[in-house]
Amino acid sequence: MNQTAPPAHHFTHYRKVISLADPDWQSAEAGKISGLNVEVKTPNVLLDQYGRTLHHFCSTSYLGLDYHPALLDGAMTAVWETGTLRVANSKNRCKLAILDQYETQLSELFGASCLSALSCSAASAGVLPLLASGAFTENRAPVMVFDKHAHYSMNHIKASCADETRVITCPHNDMDFIEDLCRHQRDVAYVADSAYSMGGLADLDSLLYLKQRYGLFLYLDDSHALSAVGERGAGLVRPRLHAMDERSLIVASLAKSFGASGGLIMFGCERHKALVQRYGGPSNWSQSLNAAAIGAGMASIRLHRSREFIALQERLQANIRLFDSLVRTEQQGNAMAIRLVRCGEATLANSVAVELAERGYFTSAVFFPVVPQGQAAIRITLRADMEPDVIRDFCQKVTDLLLTHGRDIRT
Repeated sequence: MNQTAPPAHHFTHYRKVISLADPDWQSAEAGKISGLNVEVKTPNVLLDQYGRTLHHFCSTSYLGLDYHPALLDGAMTAVWETGTLRVANSKNRCKLAILDQYETQLSELFGASCLSALSCSAASAGVLPLLASGAFTENRAPVMVFDKHAHYSMNHIKASCADETRVITCPHNDMDFIEDLCRHQRDVAYVADSAYSMGGLADLDSLLYLKQRYGLFLYLDDSHALSAVGERGAGLVRPRLHAMDERSLIVASLAKSFGASGGLIMFGCERHKALVQRYGGPSNWSQSLNAAAIGAGMASIRLHRSREFIALQERLQANIRLFDSLVRTEQQGNAMAIRLVRCGEATLANSVAVELAERGYFTSAVFFPVVPQGQAAIRITLRADMEPDVIRDFCQKVTDLLLTHGRDIRT
């Protein structure tokens, strides 16, 4: 029986990506800005295998909780009290009692029914195909619309979603495009980040309008905002929803500002949560969060309710404002901690990152496929535990380096 094979490379083309990107990755590794093995010298200061002491300007632990004594103590105490790292079962069969307690505490903190996963990527890999199948939309498969800038952890699930329904990639933050689809399709699900890993924000005002008017299903990754902003670290999305409901899902990382490990899914419907527990594949396979991750997470929850936590959020914002007063970027005035200094070509981004590392500052040179070709940049992330003098010195060095290449980034 003759069958026509579906067209290849509709969503991915790894051979092409590798051929275009691998020379730049090789350059980054040769320049000692990739493939580093580091030891923690002091909080936010690393010692690499080449003997260099590096201020860490590409960490996503924006509040500095990865070094907080309360989280370290919580991790170690949970291991000793539990007597094991984990129970080796699928979570829907058997899980540590302390994990159930943790998820209950997460639910209370964020005002949603919460489920943990090994990572935010595992959460998306488990949930998105179910969403595409219609399991969350009364068995009507929605048109799945992925924002063009959606994180790779969601984008790489497109092919699986396309096995269930129609998948579209829409221009970044194009609300007219989405509204036009909503007018003509009964069920539309929009998949995007709230705060993008390469800078920029979702248009939440417009998305909530489309949700209210047309029933647009929102699947939003709040990883870069959770804990960093919002009352008690609720992030960008959860505070904008009066209540989680059957037309919204939030996923987020617990390994960034939250300071622990793993991923999180927020539900507004217990039925949806049960479906993910049973059929969520990568979010529910043979491992769950280990006792150390759970103990650190519980300690982070306690910290989220403290005055110290508010002070950390305020200090992060102060450091962001300081950086913005010294270096001009497209993210100026954005409350998120990510800044991109555009370089254009990957060779320049790698060169600047190499020179910064030799001067004691570790940054990320980002290039295709992380960003479009010709839009390479130095990606800088700020933290609450950075000293202002360190930020000032870094800004002076990156400004001087780019001035030698004819690029003025001074404000």
